[in-house]
Amino acid sequence: MARIRFEALGEVSERRPLEVHLPKCKLSEIFGENVFNSAPMRQFLTESALRSVWDAVVHNKKISRHVADSIAAGMKDWAVSKGVTHYTHWFQPLTGASAEKHDAFFELVGGKPIERFSGAMLVQQEPDASSFPSGGIRNTFEARGYTAWDPTSPAFIMGATLCIPTVFISYTGEALDNKTPLLRALQAVDESATSVACYFDRNVKRVNMNLGWEQEYFLIDKALFDSRPDLILTGRTLIGHAPAKGQQLDDHYFGSIPSRAMSFMNELEFECMRLGIPVKTRHNEVAPNQFELAPIFEEANLAVDHNTLIMDLMDKLSRKHHFRVLFHEKPFAGVNGSGKHNNWSLTTDTGVNLLSPGANPKKNLQFLTFFINSIKAVCDYADLIRASVASAGNDHRLGANEAPPAIISVYIGSHLSAVLRELENLPAGKLNPALKTRLKLEVVGKIPEVLLDNTDRNRTSPFAFTGSKFEIRAVGATANCAELTTVLGAILADRLTAFKGEVDTLVAGGKLKKDEAIFNVLRNYIVASKNILFEGDGYSADWKKLAKKRKLNNFKSTPAALKAELSPRAIELFKRNAVLSEIELRARNEIRLRKYSMTLQIEAQTLADMARNHIIPTAITYQNRLIENVRALDDMYGDASKDRTGAQLLLIEKISNAIAVVSQKTDELVQAYTRAQGIANSQKQAEAYSDQVKPIFDEIRKQIDSLEVNVDDELWPITKYRELLFTK
Repeated sequence: MARIRFEALGEVSERRPLEVHLPKCKLSEIFGENVFNSAPMRQFLTESALRSVWDAVVHNKKISRHVADSIAAGMKDWAVSKGVTHYTHWFQPLTGASAEKHDAFFELVGGKPIERFSGAMLVQQEPDASSFPSGGIRNTFEARGYTAWDPTSPAFIMGATLCIPTVFISYTGEALDNKTPLLRALQAVDESATSVACYFDRNVKRVNMNLGWEQEYFLIDKALFDSRPDLILTGRTLIGHAPAKGQQLDDHYFGSIPSRAMSFMNELEFECMRLGIPVKTRHNEVAPNQFELAPIFEEANLAVDHNTLIMDLMDKLSRKHHFRVLFHEKPFAGVNGSGKHNNWSLTTDTGVNLLSPGANPKKNLQFLTFFINSIKAVCDYADLIRASVASAGNDHRLGANEAPPAIISVYIGSHLSAVLRELENLPAGKLNPALKTRLKLEVVGKIPEVLLDNTDRNRTSPFAFTGSKFEIRAVGATANCAELTTVLGAILADRLTAFKGEVDTLVAGGKLKKDEAIFNVLRNYIVASKNILFEGDGYSADWKKLAKKRKLNNFKSTPAALKAELSPRAIELFKRNAVLSEIELRARNEIRLRKYSMTLQIEAQTLADMARNHIIPTAITYQNRLIENVRALDDMYGDASKDRTGAQLLLIEKISNAIAVVSQKTDELVQAYTRAQGIANSQKQAEAYSDQVKPIFDEIRKQIDSLEVNVDDELWPITKYRELLFTK
């Protein structure tokens, strides 16, 4: 095994940046060239077909099968003109990855070969639903499921394949993917936010939720990756002693991008531009060999598709550049893990960001309406937000002084905190002229149009207002952005619907005018949401005590967090807003619990294998060398050898003790995961893995890492941290 390690290091020493000959052109010239967007649509579709697609995207109107035939023909002609031979329905099942089945345009009709693509092929396909996670909705013998075209996300070309974004549902109509509930949630937000936005502008006909994600990742040389069984099977290192240098000098963050990584990034960005993914930012992250990329904000459904697509693209291109990309939330102990910050806002079809203050009191009241409703939604359903970012990988980050804590709170900055305090302190009920003037000019009117730089940022807050948008920093790097965005959509739609109902009731009573009613409801929301607001250090022990006093939950594990999904309030919330039925919600909860347990089972089996088959034999080999050396010294020096062998005897004892503990704890680990695997109830099984299996990992790792320090480097079989993190 040590031979594999040193062969891998030798391979890396010969690496050079891959020469990729990209066309010399402006990025704007190639942006979206492999996307069936408005430009090729105008060229390849009839006017009626183009109008039908537009009505589907903007007005949620259905496309008739007759028009679908015309659209399919145009889409096929465009794709074939670009060298495409196959098509696929591209969807996002509950596996955490995308899925696709390729079919050729080629057909034989009357013995003659033709290229064919009909509306029926475009609109619907039938993959095997029983082969994807369904949480019990589909049995093995009930295989039928459907993928259905999502016209709001444009088709694109990958290689020689036309990819058509679709939803994935069961034969009985339940959602089996991430896109379907996301689209439902976005529709719910559109309807509720539009009705509230019309208080301020009757011309608003639609409100979109926008999303800007930031993707963190590690790049590890492929040879080094392949030399580590734990990286291959789990995506993270289960053992490994910390190197002398990690991230403590902060010299990697925003530093010069290594040449091999830059070559990878250049090709990645080029392909992203061709696919219409508006990547904007790239830089070194805090940990060695860690990087980040981020795009320009997009409509949330498209942004989710693009994030899913880019992760697949990164995996493929990294292999071409002799890298492996790691998305795991904590691939290395002792250095920062990877998250996926989700920045979101609301914009109207009139071009107004509803979370951006305006230049006058009327616009500011609109801003405060959506701003305060967002805070109240988080306050009401903080546990659902925590559940939406829960995973085995993310449990390593949340609360680990590198990501936000598991306690959900909202940071808004000192300026807006002062504004909310002033609003809270104004009397409730009907306002006299003097109070109206104060409200309009002294409180609402003094909010600056640009809030980007008038307050500091709080990197320890899981839900922070950062100027015209909220940033959720708790999302894990492997997560599908749809999971959190669906929850945000559901809770915000629910809150805005309730808000409008309360305002309309006050106005209908005849005692209050519209602005007074809005102010009174917002004032009540401020009072009711004070517990969720926190401006301090989310890592501090004092915050944990204060949060407990405020009755804010601190779910440190995924099994504990996921219980919130099945609370009566959560079930009713998703049902009331037509986002998820109870059957769908319970199925997803089942899938997430099973995934958690299976992840820890794989990790436990991998660690046991590495301990028994790699570490213990190596340690015994070195121990025997030391013993032979001590014996040789005894033979040579007799009684005088004690002065010369004392240190070696201590080392032999240290290694022997570590071997004994590793062996014992590995046996305990196997017994623990075997017991856990026999538990039928998914919640109890996940809790067993969390409470009884996972803690043994650290006990085994501590002893193996001590062996790494004491065993001869030439014998050590597993590629070390210093090699993984600092070999360029």
